[in-house]
Amino acid sequence: MHKLRLPVKVELPSALTRMVLDPKVTSLHSDYGSFDRPLGGGEGHERDVEAAVDGSSSGMAQSSDIYQRQPLLPGAPTKSKDKWSGVASGSDYYEDDEEEKIDGLGRHPGITNGPGSGVIKIDIPAPLREEPRFPKEKWKTFIAFLFMVVNFILTTASLAMVHERVPDRNIYGPLPDIVLDNITAQDWTLNVSEVLIMIMSNSAMVFIIFHKHRFIVIRRIFLLMGLLYMMRSITMYVTVLPVASKTYFCSPKANNTSPLLVTKRVLQLISGFGLSINGKHTYCGDYIYSGHTVVLVLSYLIIKEYSPRRCQPIHWLGGLTVFVGIIMVLVAHGHYTVDVLIAYYLTTRLWYIYHTLANNPYLKQNGPNNFLARLWWYPIFKYFEKNVGGTVPRQYNWPLPWPRRFLAKHPNRDS
Repeated sequence: MHKLRLPVKVELPSALTRMVLDPKVTSLHSDYGSFDRPLGGGEGHERDVEAAVDGSSSGMAQSSDIYQRQPLLPGAPTKSKDKWSGVASGSDYYEDDEEEKIDGLGRHPGITNGPGSGVIKIDIPAPLREEPRFPKEKWKTFIAFLFMVVNFILTTASLAMVHERVPDRNIYGPLPDIVLDNITAQDWTLNVSEVLIMIMSNSAMVFIIFHKHRFIVIRRIFLLMGLLYMMRSITMYVTVLPVASKTYFCSPKANNTSPLLVTKRVLQLISGFGLSINGKHTYCGDYIYSGHTVVLVLSYLIIKEYSPRRCQPIHWLGGLTVFVGIIMVLVAHGHYTVDVLIAYYLTTRLWYIYHTLANNPYLKQNGPNNFLARLWWYPIFKYFEKNVGGTVPRQYNWPLPWPRRFLAKHPNRDS
């Protein structure tokens, strides 16, 4: 005989009833999901209810169905199916449902956006227009060109005045020099050196013209040449050395340094670009330091820095040309050996320091640990380079608006 089991009506408090019957309350909440049975009747569900009443957890532990539930925002409409079932309830990343829309004020529907609602509104400003990393700034290039021209004129004016102070060749002979004393002077080698100067300078100009960021490159060249001319005008004026060559022609002295005479000599030197091969450079005394060496070394540095890496044969050929050109200057007794050494040192140090500053953004800031900012020409550098956003890449393009078939964009050609 089976005993009839009559249902016993148990009076539960309303709060406990909601706890037992509401699956959201009875589930063991965690940040990773919930253990619970789905909604519905049945004997298993009744055992869970009885276990909850008796305080026993064995019935709940026997639940076989495991599911995870996405936490809902306060006031948000509930959904029967979660979109991301594996996202923790405490996660800061979520994806809006397709049905949820955001109004023009940045508020979600169903969420109170105001004081005391627990929602924080963050105003995000509109993105700023991104500036180009390598601006042309043609007007700065023009200013750098004027800077170089002014210092070149200053150098020629210094030579025009130094010529009157050169020691008399009949009284003072050349200074002792370890190289010049052991080499017989050959006047024709000075012309060879100046021909090599023209070849190297024109080759460097070709690479600059076809460089994509040609205005930045040529601006740097103008600035560096202007600094070298400025320092040379000072060093040749403060210390005047005897003429190194016994055969080089020097114009007679006028024993006068009037502004008109200096202006005439400056115009004569400028018309010959400072070279003696065209017969315009007939003034003596411009020794410390060698202008021939400056142009040769600077041309080589330009080609090596701003030409493609695959142009290694050109780099080697350029280095050999510079070496031969300097040797030709010494063979002609056009300069003392110390002039060549000082010119090489100043040109290379100035080049390396300038490009180190230009390629490192932290060195463009005048900080307490940036000792390079104490250079006297650092403010000039900072003015010209403050908008250049990094190392200038080795990229090239056609500089003219015609023919159009050469105007197609090409990728980076560093190699």
